[in-house]
Amino acid sequence: MEAITRILTPENLQFMIKGAGYSILVAVGALLGGSVLGLLSAVMKMGKIKILRFIANIYVEVIRGTPMMLQILLLYLCGPVITRAIFGFVFTPNPILVGVIAVGINSGAYTTELFRSAIQSVDKGQWEAAQTIGLSYWQTMRYVILPQAFKRILPPYINEFIVLIKDSSLLASIGAVELLHSAEVLGAKYYNYLVPLLCATVMYLVMTLTISYFARKLERRLAQSD
Repeated sequence: MEAITRILTPENLQFMIKGAGYSILVAVGALLGGSVLGLLSAVMKMGKIKILRFIANIYVEVIRGTPMMLQILLLYLCGPVITRAIFGFVFTPNPILVGVIAVGINSGAYTTELFRSAIQSVDKGQWEAAQTIGLSYWQTMRYVILPQAFKRILPPYINEFIVLIKDSSLLASIGAVELLHSAEVLGAKYYNYLVPLLCATVMYLVMTLTISYFARKLERRLAQSD
C-alpha cells in the first residue's frame, strides 16, 4: 500500500493520464489517415485499372505481411537517413508524429478489406440502377454505394479504433510518451514497475471497455433501424 501511494501521486497520475491522451491522439490520427488510405485502396482494388489494382494489392500485402514494430522503426530510424541522402539536411523526427503516420499506414491496409467487403455487400442492383441514370463509377461510389456501405462498416470500424489504442503502445520503442512509456518512466524512477504497469493496464481497460460499450449500443441501434 505504501508503494502505491508513493508512486501514484496526483502528479504521476496526471503524467500517466497525459500519456493516455497521447495514446488516444495517435489512435484517432491513425484511424483518420488509415481510413483515407483504406478507402482509396479499396476503390483501387475494385476498379478496372490494372496498375491501380496492382499498387493497392502490393500496399495491402506488404503492410499486412510485415510487423507494425518494423514499420515504426523503419519510418523513425530510416526516414532521417533517406531525407539526408535526398535533400541534404538532417532532422529529428517527432515520435508522436511518426507514430500517427506509421500506425495510420498499417491501419489503412486493414481498413482496405473492411471497406471492400462493405462495398461488395451492397446489392448489385444499386450499381445497375446508378448506371441506368447515367452516373459514372466515381459518382455511383460517392452518392450511392458509400453511404450504404458506411452503415455496415461502422461496428468493425470502431473495433479498429480499439485495436489502434492498444497498438499505440508499440511507440514506446521510439520514445513516444504514450501510456505504456509513461508507466515505464515511472517504473524506472521508483525502481518499481509493477504499480505503474498495473495502473496502465487499468487505464487501457477503461478506454477500450468504454469504447466497446458504446460500440455495442450503436450496433444494436443500427440493427433495429434495418
